Amino acid sequence: MIKKILVTGGSGQLGSSLYKISDHYPQYEFLFTDVDTLDITKAAAVRAFVSQNQISYILNCAAYTAVDKAEDNELSCFRLNCDAVKNLAEAAFENGAKVIHISTDYVFDGTSYVPYEEVNPTCPVSVYGRTKLAGELALFEICPSAIVIRTAWLYSEYGNNFVKTMLRLGHERDEIRVVFDQIGTPTYATDLALAMMHIIEYDQKGLWIPGIYHFSDEGVCSWYDFTVKILQLADLHPYVLPIETKDYPSKAARPHYSVLNKMKIKRTFGMLIPHWETSLRECVRILKKENQ
Repeated sequence: MIKKILVTGGSGQLGSSLYKISDHYPQYEFLFTDVDTLDITKAAAVRAFVSQNQISYILNCAAYTAVDKAEDNELSCFRLNCDAVKNLAEAAFENGAKVIHISTDYVFDGTSYVPYEEVNPTCPVSVYGRTKLAGELALFEICPSAIVIRTAWLYSEYGNNFVKTMLRLGHERDEIRVVFDQIGTPTYATDLALAMMHIIEYDQKGLWIPGIYHFSDEGVCSWYDFTVKILQLADLHPYVLPIETKDYPSKAARPHYSVLNKMKIKRTFGMLIPHWETSLRECVRILKKENQ
């Protein structure tokens, strides 16, 4: 019997990236949903959908990710980042479905200077980070067999993201100001989508290993370095001015250092992860082609 995969947040960056690669997995039936087709904040609707469609896997790509807006909308943020996760967990547990849930580097405070491991203490410094951590805890309390993947600096060809913003500004401005004292690793959403499917493929061999995993692309950079490379690949030439975080005030605090240690996911699932520059080159190539 063909296994069915529910993808929530189907029109977001990660959901769209899963849709892009879904043709490569004809052995599964994908059901892509968004709030108009399945409101995951409604427990009864989630339970009915998972049961009626005989879902085998839930890939939760839905989240409230507007980090600054979240500071003024804590209830809305909590509803999607925690309550909805709880609803998915209960439906999965009742119906024997397996869950891969996407979380974030923002569960850490960013004061480390070595890459964060899954066992490091969490200490979120924003509403977004707190609600995402609450979602992780709610999921494991109900569904201990779940997998949580924490990621960072997600970008893609879809929706609004840093890469597309910098490309737009590169066309519009002679100078772009970008912080140089926040360090992390960009993650191409297609790479994360492939990693999720890699884990499902492992489960088909009888190897489902629950727990928390970290995933981003390989390498490390600042937002400034990231911007310079984006513009270089797009052959755009504004002056990129490095600035400090304090010179770019925002409502929510950002982790200054949020590099994730990926050894656990690589060793557990035999996963090879591309360098961020390699994946960025592919994304920029696609975006340039689309805009020709």
